Amino acid sequence: MPTIFLLNGPNLGRLGQRSPEIYGSKTLADITCAVEAAVADKGFSLTSFQSDSEAELIGALHESRDADGAIINPGALMMAGWSLRDALEDWPNPWIEVHISNIWKREPFRHQSVLSPLSSGVIAGVGWRGYVLAAKALIDIVADSNDGRACSTFSTY
Repeated sequence: MPTIFLLNGPNLGRLGQRSPEIYGSKTLADITCAVEAAVADKGFSLTSFQSDSEAELIGALHESRDADGAIINPGALMMAGWSLRDALEDWPNPWIEVHISNIWKREPFRHQSVLSPLSSGVIAGVGWRGYVLAAKALIDIVADSNDGRACSTFSTY
């Protein structure tokens, strides 16, 4: 069964408690459940990992190299996670960067990601729904890369 890897960085384990006015009231478990349902509908399984440690995130990424694609919310590591960037540069499959908040409506230091140029796409500012949108888009990207068609039958979002 094809697999999507869900990777969440620092402080995302506190979703639902941390700054709900910015990040909403859904917990990481709620979000993971929603993503799991979205990928299962398309015949994919989901594995997930969260850590506040960049080293642990990199280790999990290395261990997930057989996944068909990944959804990655690096949290604040988007700005300074150079080791994570190196690991993602070496990761063989498509991945989408996700941010719950609209990073461009926030402090200027959040406007530049060192990871985004490596990603297959970026989704930000639509709350927890960004994870589900990323899952659906990623499944289409994986399907397109596996069948070699120039145009695909688009799934509905």
